[in-house]
Amino acid sequence: MSKNRTISTLLIAVSLFAGLAACHLSQPVETEEIPIVPPSTLLPLPSSLPAPSSSPSAQKISLWIGGTHLRGANTWQRIVVPELDGPEFLGSGYIGPPYTQADFDALAALGANYVNLSTPGLFTERPPYVLDEQAQADLDDMIAMASQADLFVVISFRTGPGRSDFTFYRDDAGDWFDAGLLIETVWSDPVAQDAWVEMWRYTAFRYRASPVVIGYDLMCEPNSNAVVFDLYDPEEFYAQYTGSTYDWNQFYPRLVAGIRQVDTETPILVSALSWGALRWLPYLRTIDDPRIVYTVHQYEPQEQYTHQQPPAANTFPGEFDLDWDGEPDTFDLAWLEGFISIITDFRNEQDVPVAVNEFGVMRWVPGAADFMYSQMTVFENLGVSYALWVWNPAWAPWAESVTDFNIRFGSDPDNTSPVDNDLLGTIASFWSRNTVRPSSVSP
Repeated sequence: MSKNRTISTLLIAVSLFAGLAACHLSQPVETEEIPIVPPSTLLPLPSSLPAPSSSPSAQKISLWIGGTHLRGANTWQRIVVPELDGPEFLGSGYIGPPYTQADFDALAALGANYVNLSTPGLFTERPPYVLDEQAQADLDDMIAMASQADLFVVISFRTGPGRSDFTFYRDDAGDWFDAGLLIETVWSDPVAQDAWVEMWRYTAFRYRASPVVIGYDLMCEPNSNAVVFDLYDPEEFYAQYTGSTYDWNQFYPRLVAGIRQVDTETPILVSALSWGALRWLPYLRTIDDPRIVYTVHQYEPQEQYTHQQPPAANTFPGEFDLDWDGEPDTFDLAWLEGFISIITDFRNEQDVPVAVNEFGVMRWVPGAADFMYSQMTVFENLGVSYALWVWNPAWAPWAESVTDFNIRFGSDPDNTSPVDNDLLGTIASFWSRNTVRPSSVSP
């Protein structure tokens, strides 16, 4: 995203959207390619692997190509900070908010067939970068509940060595959270990047045999351009920082290589820099791997429409300034088709699959149901799979406080309980198109 995504109050500030404030650090240093060498502190993996399976894992990439097969939603969790969150807000566990089987069952009952688990990584954020067994246990539980609900799963790591979840709320460092919680050294520290490689190699080995895990999303919203340089022009960024540690195009292929050492079949999801923004997709360098899905996060027009705080004025369809020139523009289906055509161009030029693994609108925005109907229709016409932001758990301290993207609560900003509403009905009508589930492809 190219604009600030944080909200001023504590309860809404943790509603999962990233702050994009300036933070000018030292200039990048060119680095040599660092071999993938597992740190000695980590668990060793077997030197030999079983032969690839013909089913169901060989079918996983087919879910991402040849039309829209996956329609679902994201969950969100982070490591609880007791002195910040208190005993209830995110629950009393190590990671919160807590999800239950009922939460996954409710998502599946509405028609969704997959869930993007936007979750803490399995290795610690601070050195020494070692396995976080509590994070692993939480991920195991989330996958098990999704499987029980007959949902496919994508593992999307928000955090890991040198990166904390507070990178998404960085504008408020020193405000509602202590600045010491903000960790973003992954973009300048080759050791942290090495540890990300090992984290993904370990993760892939652990979950490669799961019939429901259909994708590894390498990093939720890579953001070096924003958090280090406050730089949102991709041409300017790559002219200066290509090949440096800040260059996602040199970093992510090493994560892919680590995964492919142990898992040659599971699809790998890769988004571009600048928080996965659609405008940066053309600058994402593709690599020679037939099971990579290139992804985007689509919230535009964010400031003018999808992230309006109440009382929201701009509607869909409508007319308001979309290009910052002071003149009103037409915002309608044609605008969406034109903007999202970036996906079509990239896919045709590179001959690769593309998916939208985050998109959404604050529930009180005028015309939200019509907007989502139009946007999801564009996705369907493109034949891409997609995941809504966000599916919240029923955990009351969280769900009743952070409500902006909770589609079950309707358009009244003051309502904090489920109610029939047009936005929910529209989204569920698209989810109902799903025809494939884990149970339908299992041997």
